[in-house]
Amino acid sequence: MSVLGKLTGSGESTTERKPLERQTIVITGASSGIGLTTARMAADRGANVVLAARSEDALEEAVEGIEADGGEAEYVVADVRDREDVREIARVAEETYGGFDTWVNGAAVSIYGRLEEIPVEEMREQFDTNVWGVVYGSLEAAERLRESGGTIVNIGSIVSERTILLQGSYSASKHAVKAFTDALRMELEEDGAPVDVTLIKPSAIDTPYPEHAKNYMDEAATLPDPVYAPETVARAICHAAEHPQREVTVGGGGKGMVVFGRLASRIMDVLMETLFSDLQRKDQPPRPESETALEEPGDDLAERGGYEGHVAESSLYTRLVQRGREHRSTLVGLGLLAAAVYAGYRAVQSEG
Repeated sequence: MSVLGKLTGSGESTTERKPLERQTIVITGASSGIGLTTARMAADRGANVVLAARSEDALEEAVEGIEADGGEAEYVVADVRDREDVREIARVAEETYGGFDTWVNGAAVSIYGRLEEIPVEEMREQFDTNVWGVVYGSLEAAERLRESGGTIVNIGSIVSERTILLQGSYSASKHAVKAFTDALRMELEEDGAPVDVTLIKPSAIDTPYPEHAKNYMDEAATLPDPVYAPETVARAICHAAEHPQREVTVGGGGKGMVVFGRLASRIMDVLMETLFSDLQRKDQPPRPESETALEEPGDDLAERGGYEGHVAESSLYTRLVQRGREHRSTLVGLGLLAAAVYAGYRAVQSEG
């Protein structure tokens, strides 16, 4: 592509990838939440899937379920903090299916609490998973896809763009994921490598994320609404595997928060400070520390986290984004509207 084409283009790949039913997809963090939902959805659509996570019991059960439904799946017990484990994931994919077409870096751990209260050692452990796990997976995938071509999908977050109170270390890790993803994309494009790199940025998603989090608050952790179903993210990932895009925000509520934060950053800071502390707590005691994903892998094989409020099963905003650039002026308006409605709604609630 010419320089002019790069400057005026949509930022989306001009390459159409194989249809999902002809792909092999590697997914890390596949034992729960978005990763598990994506693995099941991709397998249901005919893809071979390689699931990777730390819990062998959960992975074995997940693969048995996929195969019982007629799908093709293999699993690898791996800790993405260990580069040799990540290399083993790629080796198993090549040994079982002759390689892979899409690699999804989805493993992550969360911590709730004020930065001054969280031990620095635990932040480092979080970065080992959230950042270095993405680095190891992306580099391994890029090396192997340079010849055959394919797609790397990294799971960021709306907090890749807008930091959220009480999740400062998680937000920092996702900022790092975005920066690394953007740099890798440019380097591969500069080299002319046939590898697309997509960053998926979910809004708040109803997964076991709060339950699995290390929590330094006095109450149990929850998500600030609006909250979306994990299927909204899985659909975006599956779409990116076939039609790569530079990046996709999942959920108009999250996009609205990001846009509003850019246009009125100080106002968004005040909204965060005024509202978001309470919005991330619920009137229940926190889970025992021994049950958090930072210490031990989860084996509950849960896609959803049982969010008590409304969960949106789809995102009109994200569907429009993935249909193409002709909708972008509409999308900006939708994002601004969502932000204004959200801020107004929360302000009324706080006054009540």
